Amino acid sequence: MRTPEQPVLRDIVLIGGGHSHVGVLKRFAMNPVPGVRLTLICRDTHTPYSGMLPGYVAGHYSYDDVHIDLSRLAEYAGARFYRDEAVGIDRNRKRVLCRNRPDVPYDLLSVNIGSSPRVADVTGAADHAVPVKPITGFNNRWLALLTRIENHQGPMTVAVVGAGAGGVELTLAMQFRLRNELKQRGMDPDQLHFHLFDAAPQILPTHNDKVRAVFQEKLSNRGVKLHLGSAVAEVEAGRLRTEAGESFDVDEVLWVTRAGGPAWLADTGLALDDGGFIRVRDTLQAENDDAIFAAGDIANVINHPREKAGVFAVRQGPPLADNLKRMAIGRSAKAFNPQKKWLALISTGDQFAVASRGDFSVAGTWVWRWKNWIDQRFMAKFSDLPPMEDSAALPDTAAAQSPEEASQAISAVAMRCGGCGAKVGSTVLSRALGELRPIERDDIIIGLHAPDDAAVLRVPPGKAVVHTVDFFRAFIDDPYVFGQVAANHSLGDVFAMGAEAQSATAVATVPYGIESKVEDVVFQMMSGAVQVLNEAGCALVGGHTGEGKELALGFAVNGLIDPDDVMSKGGLKAGDVLILTKPIGTGTLFAAHARLAAKGRWIDAALASMIQSNLRAAQCLHRHGSKACTDVTGFGLLGHLVEMTRPSGVDAELDLSAIPVLPGAEETAAAGILSSLQPANIRLRRGIRDQERWVKHPRYPLIFDPQTAGGLLASVPANAAEDCVRELKALGYPHTAIIGRVLPQDASGPIEPITLRD
Repeated sequence: MRTPEQPVLRDIVLIGGGHSHVGVLKRFAMNPVPGVRLTLICRDTHTPYSGMLPGYVAGHYSYDDVHIDLSRLAEYAGARFYRDEAVGIDRNRKRVLCRNRPDVPYDLLSVNIGSSPRVADVTGAADHAVPVKPITGFNNRWLALLTRIENHQGPMTVAVVGAGAGGVELTLAMQFRLRNELKQRGMDPDQLHFHLFDAAPQILPTHNDKVRAVFQEKLSNRGVKLHLGSAVAEVEAGRLRTEAGESFDVDEVLWVTRAGGPAWLADTGLALDDGGFIRVRDTLQAENDDAIFAAGDIANVINHPREKAGVFAVRQGPPLADNLKRMAIGRSAKAFNPQKKWLALISTGDQFAVASRGDFSVAGTWVWRWKNWIDQRFMAKFSDLPPMEDSAALPDTAAAQSPEEASQAISAVAMRCGGCGAKVGSTVLSRALGELRPIERDDIIIGLHAPDDAAVLRVPPGKAVVHTVDFFRAFIDDPYVFGQVAANHSLGDVFAMGAEAQSATAVATVPYGIESKVEDVVFQMMSGAVQVLNEAGCALVGGHTGEGKELALGFAVNGLIDPDDVMSKGGLKAGDVLILTKPIGTGTLFAAHARLAAKGRWIDAALASMIQSNLRAAQCLHRHGSKACTDVTGFGLLGHLVEMTRPSGVDAELDLSAIPVLPGAEETAAAGILSSLQPANIRLRRGIRDQERWVKHPRYPLIFDPQTAGGLLASVPANAAEDCVRELKALGYPHTAIIGRVLPQDASGPIEPITLRD
């Protein structure tokens, strides 16, 4: 993640990762505005390019060929990427409401979320039709449909509702792909039947007669049955009925028509058209809110109505970015006048395409090659990312909206006090923390509910206190997720001992900035942390927040334990089996993320693992007789295993092939992208017998990889191991694996306690 030198003065929030917003991110990356921060809110990490989706469906492109990696692009642009879904806008408070996280404040807001199918308008369509839009979720729906069709026995009928360019193109692409799939499986492709429905009297109503004639012929030659002039009135399991009263037996129904804006927009008070789309002016600003912009399918440009096509979303990207920049520094937005005619390149699934622009049209395989060249060039803009120039180091207050903000910005990077003068102001803290709701416990005598100089805790009779501390700087731009990971990481030591978490005291460092921005960072970060602490039954009882260059967070955690029932590092016994509850690889993956070398879905998988609590895993291991346990963190798998063998007086054998590994970790490690802590951890290679033999093994670097919020490494009796693994997987730790065994210590002593095998 990139740490800006400039204090944040203005927040631009982008809802959705559509074609316009990827253009905005790229434009800001190449020419950032000092003091302006971008935040992208999108539930999908990989966003599809609509122009190449039919080619993907037809089998000509891979998943990565047609998807833009938003995680990587946001990192490149220095934007925060919030993996969540917007479900509302509070315009009075200027906040975006999200499904799974605290509200996100904005100064300027842009919406580029495409459209959603209005399947509720047709009886049964919501339950029995597969919507193509929003295209961000299309891949999962397409793969599920592909599996159903491929496993279907006997004749199959597929109905596509919507005979515009999207419906026609998708029908031909699907037919081409599925017939090839059936041929490869030795099945009869002629058992596959396609029907295309539309209320309009003709296909491709926005294109000229010559284009329509080409596609009429293609559809006819390919055996696609057309049903025009009567809308679909009802869809039920295995049947479709039109308003004309005709009924058709169908196995699958795809919905490529009647799209509209999401229902939540109606509650925002924004001016919407009859389809639920945001009415915008020539500047792309909402008709009734200067601080909100919209582009792409979700926008209806009042003075320039156009069909919903990706070309317009792409063309709106540069003027949208420029107007957001202008508004952020106090200038007026400029009008954008889209072209009246546009080039559409429509494919037929079999590497043949038709070019259509007004009354002009041409067709042929060369048109498909032309289209492919254009599409590949577009995608390269977001995959081949050029190096950026460093932004200015001195504060630029152009984005300040008042003299007070400018003064705060200059103060934020000017001479800052040390000692207690480096604390975050009490007003900021009280506002940020006042909205948090940490749990209360009966054994907390003095805590946040009655703040004092220190917390006072009660230790129940027969219990001992477990105390641990962890602290690290942010490795991701989302303070809410960072707070979740930091809290989870800090709790790991307590759970590994077999203890119950009682209380936590936070220590945080927050980058300098104007008060409103600092307040939100503290609130977002601590909201994530408190959620994790509350779920663990751990009360946040106090803390300290200071200023610094980078965001950082840690916790001192107290736990309670029966002193006679501790799972310690020194409890390994020869004959025990070694179990690991989570995959490894976070160190190399986030090193790659910082270099733009990690795929977004790899980072998603790593974060999902890191925010998963070890609590239930520790309880399960304890139930199955574990006496030795540790959480795998900074010293890596090998380092923590060596820490266990030495006090236990045993050796251990690791099965490299059995170690669960996060997606992408082997690839990034093989590319030589390793954590900065890796060299220190590799010094422990002297503890491996015959280690030269394993240096070239693809898993070898990963046993030294430092983990953040890693899983539990534990030993259990061999006769309990299989049952323990089964229960751990049932509890939600699907990657749990037996990775080795505990051996008696070699006669030569503990010099080389670890044996590797494959």
